[in-house]
Amino acid sequence: MKKRIEWLRTEIRRHDRLYYVLIQPEISDSQYDKLFAELKSLEEANPQLITADSPTQRVSGQPLEGFKSVSHAVQMLSIDNTYSAEELKAFDKRIEKGLRTKDYSYVVELKIDGLAISLRYEKGVLVLGATRGDGTKGDDVTNNVKTIKAIPLRLAEDAPDVLEVRGEVYMPKVSFQKLNEEKEKKGESLFANPRNVAVGSLRQLDARITAERSLSFFAYALGQVSEKFAKTHYESLEKFKRIGLPVNPNIEKAENIDKVIEICNKWKNKRFELDYQIDGLVIKIDQLSYYEILGTTGRAPRWCISYKFAAEQAETVVESVDVQVGKSGILTPVANLTPMLLAGTTVKRASLHNFDMLAKLDVRCGDTVIIEKAGEIIPQVLNVKIQNRKSSVGETFVIPTKCPTCGGQVKKDDSGVYLRCDNTNCVAKLKERLEYFVGKGQMDIDTLGPALIEQLVDKKLVKNFADIYKLDIYKLSQLERMGTKSAENVIAGIERSKTHPLWRLIAALGIPNVGGHSAQILADKFGSLKALMKAPKKAPKDAPKKIREKTLEATDQIGTGMAQSIYDYLHDAENCAVIREILDAGVKPQTPKKKGSDVLLGMTIVVTGKLKNFTRTQIEQTIKDHGGKASSNISKTTTYLIAGDDAGSKLEKAQKLGVEVIDENEFFQRIRQNSQSGREGGVTHENKKPY
Repeated sequence: MKKRIEWLRTEIRRHDRLYYVLIQPEISDSQYDKLFAELKSLEEANPQLITADSPTQRVSGQPLEGFKSVSHAVQMLSIDNTYSAEELKAFDKRIEKGLRTKDYSYVVELKIDGLAISLRYEKGVLVLGATRGDGTKGDDVTNNVKTIKAIPLRLAEDAPDVLEVRGEVYMPKVSFQKLNEEKEKKGESLFANPRNVAVGSLRQLDARITAERSLSFFAYALGQVSEKFAKTHYESLEKFKRIGLPVNPNIEKAENIDKVIEICNKWKNKRFELDYQIDGLVIKIDQLSYYEILGTTGRAPRWCISYKFAAEQAETVVESVDVQVGKSGILTPVANLTPMLLAGTTVKRASLHNFDMLAKLDVRCGDTVIIEKAGEIIPQVLNVKIQNRKSSVGETFVIPTKCPTCGGQVKKDDSGVYLRCDNTNCVAKLKERLEYFVGKGQMDIDTLGPALIEQLVDKKLVKNFADIYKLDIYKLSQLERMGTKSAENVIAGIERSKTHPLWRLIAALGIPNVGGHSAQILADKFGSLKALMKAPKKAPKDAPKKIREKTLEATDQIGTGMAQSIYDYLHDAENCAVIREILDAGVKPQTPKKKGSDVLLGMTIVVTGKLKNFTRTQIEQTIKDHGGKASSNISKTTTYLIAGDDAGSKLEKAQKLGVEVIDENEFFQRIRQNSQSGREGGVTHENKKPY
């Protein structure tokens, strides 16, 4: 009996690999179903022989209470976009400049329109499936991931002890069509597009619902791995297939950027032949050794770029034009349209940007217009088909002189482009600010949606950010369509947000010009909200260097304009009062972990040449961890140059300018000598780790 069960499991896994990985099925669906049914029957009769990685154990029996947050062993990065051959060539020029050679090639992959996922295998067994989240932490969706038959629960025996795989979960077009047909029969509203279904399916607390959605998966990148895996990206994809992971069959090598462009052009029309949606292609440097040299910028790698297809357009009719008030008070004209399908979603509204653009286009009610999705995300009115205009169309839109929500005065902003509501107590501005505060990229309180926020503001239960943390089940349960259980879920979401990383809270405040990346920089430098609030905008020229370094303007990547915005926001009495209330309500954001010391504070250090024990990226990160600034240019202000073998022109320039030159051993020796602890920040030569 045991041998038969083991044989069936092995055989089913083999057929899964043939079907999903090699795309070479040997048996029919009915024959596969018979094998599966026999295994299930034998396991039910012998429950003591059931194992966690058995093909029958993909669906868990009970729904979860909520998703646990988990940290990624290696950060899941975003990808910058390009939209033309010229932008691809500019990307190639940056690569050539960064590598100082033309000796590299590319791999071009289809950009599947789904949900990024990270899979962790230990001893060949799937132990974790996690969403991207903010790139550092995501949701543990292991139970849901296990329901996807394309994802193996066990890899081949030669898989590394630890292997983290990144890939895309998606819904095939056939599955999407079938799902909508079933919803239509039941009289239910239809899903807009396959991507929305894939995202929603993986966030189901009941894995049995996910299992019904017929999702699939392609692996596309390495995360953490316990051993040397491959020298090139293409080789790693081939190895994925050998150990049982499905990889998209349409991946191509390209010896240069011209070949890349040729491949991109080929897929502009060919994409419609696929059984899944793609919104572009991903171009990666093939040689993995170059990734460390090129590094990352913000939260995106320099060795990778995506090429997005030109935005789709559609024709529809303007039914009305109204005005939307944003979180900063900017009034934006919006066209309400006869609904139509565009780039996979039903579009009912489109931005007209500003009143100058509205006047230039001369959009009127009843006009036929061309709609485009900017970056395939934001619908916008491209132009008006004047030749189709009928005598029955409305009059020219009258630019408002008062806020349509609060009746407050409006005025043009400093740029002379946008109209802005001048009323600090505008209800529309408050609702927009609150929606932004609880958004996924900020405090991520997903239980507080727009409809609920509208009720909370209208009933005056929430007047600022801090009031969110004063809500209780009694107040919430009095709202429309809000029972006790729903209220408990809202409070649970609010409670979870109290210990989010500091940068999320900084981003959520909506400081003008400050987004997620800038918020991370500020959190890393100042360490707490109170320290950031006390930071001066700039220091006098004659102030000591240590004082100047601790100002907003001296912060890396924070320009003069942004520094002024931060300073003004954090020195506004009303804003300060709200921040104090937030902290008093129990919000305790996680402060960035200090990796090193301040022994390099005020120093500018350049790294060049071939290093023996570390990569250039690792050394530069160590410089930053200990308070220094890592620069790529030699000048009179350079403190010293860390030079490896074949240092080249930077070494010559340093010698001419009298800049001190040291090697990597001397660098770490100085950190140890100047730190209070001989192993400050965990830096040692014995383990050869920079941090």
